[in-house]
Amino acid sequence: MARIEIYTTPTCPYCIAAKRLLTQKGAAFEEINVAGDPDGRRAMMARADGRTTVPQIFIDGRHIGGCDDLHELNDKGGLDPLLAAGAGE
Repeated sequence: MARIEIYTTPTCPYCIAAKRLLTQKGAAFEEINVAGDPDGRRAMMARADGRTTVPQIFIDGRHIGGCDDLHELNDKGGLDPLLAAGAGE
């Protein structure tokens, strides 16, 4: 599977929805909780082209965006190929 990183906060409904979709896909992910972590949030913003909202999702280092972006990618059939890209490694 691909390496997935998702920046989150514990009570964010969009974070929960994004993690639910990834879990339904059987994708393991690294969750980076930025609640109360200004350094972590700054690191997220630097990687996410200045975006300040959570979640921010990265697959194999590629910035996917937030929850809506992840669901849109899935709806267009683009998520499964990204998730499978690292499967042979």
